[in-house]
Amino acid sequence: MSFTRWLRRLAPLMVCLVLLVTACSSAPSKYDQVQKDTTGFGSPAAVDKKAEKGGTFNRFFPDDQGNYDVIPYQEKKGFAEYKLEQNGTTMAMLTINDTASLPSAAEKFNSATKMVKGFPAVDQGSTATALLVNGRYQVKVISRNPSFTQADRVAWLQKFDLQGLAQLQGAANPAAKKAQAAAATTPAQKNPGFKLPRVQLPRPDPILQPAS
Repeated sequence: MSFTRWLRRLAPLMVCLVLLVTACSSAPSKYDQVQKDTTGFGSPAAVDKKAEKGGTFNRFFPDDQGNYDVIPYQEKKGFAEYKLEQNGTTMAMLTINDTASLPSAAEKFNSATKMVKGFPAVDQGSTATALLVNGRYQVKVISRNPSFTQADRVAWLQKFDLQGLAQLQGAANPAAKKAQAAAATTPAQKNPGFKLPRVQLPRPDPILQPAS
């Protein structure tokens, strides 16, 4: 067999081998898919040095309630996530993240039209509801089962220890600080201070003129 004929027969095999290697290298691994699934719920891509440790948020998550189990799922700097399961079925994901790493995540709350326990709250699409604590900490509930409604998400947002989360020492974003400063100065402008009352002095008696 000549070298040319041998090369012609080998060429199709080489092409198939190249295509197979390319497909394998471009196909996502199981780990990539798991990483995508577990980090796609609003956790920041880049973490700010000032962000809270994920473990700091654990104590603010709800406890088990009735036939609902609250199960730790993922934790990283600036982010913590729990599963909400009912009889072994995942109903929702519960998350807290520090928007210091992603300030734009807090901006959507500037136009919030509703409040949950005194904190601005917004719906994100048809499956997520979130609120913002101290202009910085985003608390979110994401439905993972069609039967888990928007009302259910709001109810579970209220089960977080929001007041405890509000006590963290992390500073609010500049916009929240400015709003708080403005609110603090408004009462003083309305009440300029104590003024002495006016005293009406008696008019002096007229000087009597002697009769002529």
